[in-house]
Amino acid sequence: MHRLLSRVAIGVAAALTATSLSHLSPAHADTPVADPAALVNPFIGSAGTVTGSGNTFPGADTPFGMIQWSPDTSSRPKGGGYAYGDSTLSGFSLTHISGPGCDAAGDIPFLPTTGTLPADPNTATASFSHTGETAQPGYYKVGVGSSITAELTTTTRAGIGRFTYPATAQANMIFKLAGSQSPVSATSVSVVSATELTGSVTSNGFCEATNPFTLYFAVTFDHPFTATAAYDSTSTGPGGEDVTFDTTANQTVLAKVGISHVSVAGAQANLAAEIPDWNFDSVRTAAHTAWNNLLGRIDVAGGTADQQQVFYTAMYHALLHPNVFSDADGRYLGFDGAVHTVASGHAQYANYSTWDTYRSQAQLAALVAPDQAGDMAQSMVNDYQQGGTLPKWGMNNGETYIMVGDSGTAVLADYYAFGARNFDTATALAAMRHDASTVNNVRPGGGYLDSFGYLPTNSVYGCCHYYAGVSTQLEYDTDDFALSAFAGALGERADQTRYVNRAQNWENIFNPSSDYIQPRHSNGRWMDGFIASPITGGTNSNDFAEGDSLIYTGMIPFNLAGLASAMGGNAKLVAYLNSVLSGFSGLGGLAGLTANLGNEPSVELPWEYDYAGQPYRTQSLIRQIQDQLWTNTPAGIAGNDDLGEMSAWYVWSALGMYPETPGTATLALGSPLFTQAVITLGNGKTITITAPSAADGAPYVQSMTLNGAAWSNAYLPPSVLSTGATITETLGSSANTAWASGASAAPPSYSGTPTPFPAEPTGPITSALAGFCVDDANAGTGNGTAIQLYSCNGTNAQTWTVAPDNTLQVLTDCMDVSGGATTAGTKVQLHTCNGTGAQQWTAANGEVTNPQSGLCLTDPGASTSKGTQLVIDPCDGDAGQRWTLP
Repeated sequence: MHRLLSRVAIGVAAALTATSLSHLSPAHADTPVADPAALVNPFIGSAGTVTGSGNTFPGADTPFGMIQWSPDTSSRPKGGGYAYGDSTLSGFSLTHISGPGCDAAGDIPFLPTTGTLPADPNTATASFSHTGETAQPGYYKVGVGSSITAELTTTTRAGIGRFTYPATAQANMIFKLAGSQSPVSATSVSVVSATELTGSVTSNGFCEATNPFTLYFAVTFDHPFTATAAYDSTSTGPGGEDVTFDTTANQTVLAKVGISHVSVAGAQANLAAEIPDWNFDSVRTAAHTAWNNLLGRIDVAGGTADQQQVFYTAMYHALLHPNVFSDADGRYLGFDGAVHTVASGHAQYANYSTWDTYRSQAQLAALVAPDQAGDMAQSMVNDYQQGGTLPKWGMNNGETYIMVGDSGTAVLADYYAFGARNFDTATALAAMRHDASTVNNVRPGGGYLDSFGYLPTNSVYGCCHYYAGVSTQLEYDTDDFALSAFAGALGERADQTRYVNRAQNWENIFNPSSDYIQPRHSNGRWMDGFIASPITGGTNSNDFAEGDSLIYTGMIPFNLAGLASAMGGNAKLVAYLNSVLSGFSGLGGLAGLTANLGNEPSVELPWEYDYAGQPYRTQSLIRQIQDQLWTNTPAGIAGNDDLGEMSAWYVWSALGMYPETPGTATLALGSPLFTQAVITLGNGKTITITAPSAADGAPYVQSMTLNGAAWSNAYLPPSVLSTGATITETLGSSANTAWASGASAAPPSYSGTPTPFPAEPTGPITSALAGFCVDDANAGTGNGTAIQLYSCNGTNAQTWTVAPDNTLQVLTDCMDVSGGATTAGTKVQLHTCNGTGAQQWTAANGEVTNPQSGLCLTDPGASTSKGTQLVIDPCDGDAGQRWTLP
């Protein structure tokens, strides 16, 4: 999830080369990988200060773990909290989110020091260098200052740290309770005994949201405290706690910490359940094993050592989130603020960046971890039952409404399509249907899909972080298709038909005159200013989220055949793709003149040549993207990693396939990066992909077999995910333009009938004063033109349309209260439609009211003078306020 990041120079990224990581062991690229966790380089994506560098963190964690014990550096970049170019540490906090575009988590940093404590421990830092710094799945080690070594490892809900101090009577540990990345509103801490502390931190907000989230902790040491002191006591509680040890006899201090989102008792119980003893190395070994068990679900051979490291690191990053949210005893805090208990043997999960992850991360999680993904799906259903909607951007136990669309629907459908089945599918479908068919906060404006057939440009819905109407509609269209696919898989034909039809509403905002998706007003008029280039005119944040029409025109992943047809054929679609993908970038953030492969709206585009009869272009382009944007360096992730979405994209691309169509298990094909990949499915069957000639310079498919039979389609059917498959590909350095180029070789597209344009009432607005009508003075089209009383004459200046968004429109513009004022006597004018309250009108009992002001459309004094400008005045029902609409 990117939040409009600025473009910056990438000199820092260039400096952070693979030589910076020379302490990492090389992979053996010519044999199957036996220990994939050993190939993971958590520093990839940790550059932090460079737009497009991942915003990941290098600390200790387990798959989908609740705790991520990781270093925070002085610049503390968003989410990950670590910038490879920094040289000072502010602490080791217990929670992190990998790659979001906003500050998040970073709760309760620990900082070991020696000697006299600083006057303000909140500002304490320590130097560090990459010499001797080690990061592996489930383990992190670094020198802190000149005399301390910190080592961290974790289980799902707890961690153990090994801190080696010099021999001193003043070995300290500072707990920065107010040190979360988000603003802290409350803290507490208790010294339970000579070796134990407990407490909590409540931090507020994520991006523009203000939800409060509380994390409880319990930490115990193997050394007794020689002194303790709370510091910086404020109205929100202590800013932190210092504890001191005597390490003159034993320099190694062990600290065990448990966390919980339910209570301090929950944190203590989690610690007791998961780390009952003080064996640091056994916890580290178990974490490594847990990662190997999951990463080993895809076993690759071939490629270069760097490619193998990038691959397994991407897979690692893709499997960090969502996070276990329930305690070891099954208790968790629900979206209703109450404590619930999950069924035995299952877990509740949290942190769903659905706008990002529906595009490939959800599918990968279900492919390699179907049991956990099933619990993730059930967790979303629980959130619906407790909070009223599926999560959109759910953070812990609260909804933030960040980003656009209703992508929780797509994530659920993806989980199911890729093998996660152990959840309440009937309630999941009911949740999807509810969100798609009622007025609710995750689909603001969604009702217009059935009335207009599109979201009118400049519409304002007044809630739930609504913006970017065109992007929002295209996301809703995708969500509707995913709902249709899920309903179809469950045998619910009525829902399948209804929503596959409504998914085609993209057709209502595709302008055949420009061949672009284009903003459209509520009266059907295309937005002013949209000229030949969709970049230089007619796009802004009211229409598109982190992109423009150039990028979003291709975001019809479920009906690319329909898009090609609307453009005039495959050749036109190819020309469009050539344009948008030429000179692609990977910096993340805002779009430019071409696709931005560091941001989600562009990631489907390279695969769309498969649908236009030129899959060889996909094969070549994907290899270019891999080589240019994905490297074994701290800046080696394209864009923010967004809870593993960008990394999941890379994993799929390296396998030579991609889940282009949300809600289905059809895989569009590229070409594999490795000579062999074996995917172990949840049912024990395998998909084996063999490409003996795979090499960086040989991206082109010459021929292919599926289960021993020739295969000349640019996709794999969903059946391979249940039956397994043996795939053999012959690759080469020259394009075979004939392979999979036929019309029947394209991946499936799904058509339907879009919602028709509304039959809007059109005609005069007549006054109770016989013979008079509401008139646009002199048929003017400029903002500020008077709306007046005039003799009825049947001209266009008196031909009003009553639009479904409660606007009254004439000559393609809207009746407007001047300046948006709410005072009596304010003049009524013509103005470009903009969706504001000044342009809202409702009719009842013969009066026409502006709801924003509560005042009525008025002919002052019930005048019968032609040219009298209308105003808003208190409603009194006299003849000057009596109107008949068309």
